Amino acid sequence: MDDLHAKLLRKLARFAQEHVLRFWDELDDVSRRKLADQIESLDLDLIDQLAKRSLSGEPAGVSFDFEPAEVMRLPRTTEEHAAFERARGGGEELLREERAACVVVAGGQGTRLGYDAPKGTYPIGAVSGKSIFQLHVEKIRALAARYDTHIPLFVMTSPTNDPATRTFFQENDNFGLDEADLFFFVQGTVPAVDFSGKLILDARDHIFESPNGHGGVLRALVDSGALARMRERDITQIFHFQVDNVLVDAAEPVFLGFHHESGAQMSSKVTPKRDAKEPVGVTVKRADGRTAVVEYMDLTDEQTRRTEPDGSLTFWAANLCIFWYTVDFVETVGTGGGLPFHFARKKIPFIDEQGECIGPAEPNGLKFETFVFDALPQAAKTFIMEISRAEEFAPVKNRTGEDSVDSARLAMTERFGRWLESCGVEVPRGGDGRAVYPIEISPLYALDEGELKRKLPDRLEID
Repeated sequence: MDDLHAKLLRKLARFAQEHVLRFWDELDDVSRRKLADQIESLDLDLIDQLAKRSLSGEPAGVSFDFEPAEVMRLPRTTEEHAAFERARGGGEELLREERAACVVVAGGQGTRLGYDAPKGTYPIGAVSGKSIFQLHVEKIRALAARYDTHIPLFVMTSPTNDPATRTFFQENDNFGLDEADLFFFVQGTVPAVDFSGKLILDARDHIFESPNGHGGVLRALVDSGALARMRERDITQIFHFQVDNVLVDAAEPVFLGFHHESGAQMSSKVTPKRDAKEPVGVTVKRADGRTAVVEYMDLTDEQTRRTEPDGSLTFWAANLCIFWYTVDFVETVGTGGGLPFHFARKKIPFIDEQGECIGPAEPNGLKFETFVFDALPQAAKTFIMEISRAEEFAPVKNRTGEDSVDSARLAMTERFGRWLESCGVEVPRGGDGRAVYPIEISPLYALDEGELKRKLPDRLEID
């Protein structure tokens, strides 16, 4: 072990990180090997670069000029509706040919919901109490049944929640999804540093690491072999969504059709911001013609509030992290230079000089993560499409308030209420215009409003 210790010290000394070996003499052989394996796996050059850049004091911001993105707006004219139907036909053909797969980013825990389990296992159904995972799987199953096809689901977990996620699916018989159409893969991790740029021990034999962000999906698809599995099945298009968006219209054919016919490598859905203050990134066009997302904190106050002559926001296209991308594009980005890292000040557990674990009351370090939308500028061709927030976007990020369990359940109820009313059903509503009772329609019964109209009896009353 003396030779191993010397080897590790040489690697760490280049970056002044020798302190992570301070408990070496107290560790048994198993713990020493565990720590050594972790140190040997670390890209200390990358961590050193990230730490220096993050601690330099230089403002992050954006380094490019930009203007509003070119977006396919919701159809209004006869010609626009015809274009949407044409795209639908193209997307349906790709689905029938089994060229599409879904990837759900599900590495997060439900901590902010007051729920100590993977977020996807949260019981979100307004009536049934179905989990978020079950709702997504049923949408995919319903779409596959409609087109007599297979749409495999690839679930990206994190090291923290991977075992629990797999167990949850097993205990629920994969919610009816064929075993051959379900795959799990784990995103990568990256160490954090304290405000001096030092690695942080969270145990005597372990350096703290955290998931590398939803942008880690591209490299993880390659490294895990998931992309190779897709190629074996002749899949060419990948639908990407976040697990916490309970209204997502998974792999719907119109978006797929536009993405494919435009020749895009990566395509994105957007929706108008609620107002200028909504803390969400916006999709823009850079001066070089490439598409990008500018985070809300990187917009100047003037850019945030800028309006057009009709009073609408100039930079209105809120990024939703709903994408199609091609298998070839994922391989290019996932095996190439990757995506830029962003940093955030966080409270990170650590051990003190006595080896005692401390949970800090204030942020004490920097976590690094990548965002999948940063792949957009690497795409030579993109397609951006507007959707209705009320129909397709209801994220579950908080216990109460905006983007919460409560608001998501309300959004689902209101969506299904509109469907019923379009079918001639009278939905009881209160003085605030909201449905009096929670409403839930299984995707396995009706995936959309049109299917509901075909299946509902001529007369249906709610009382």
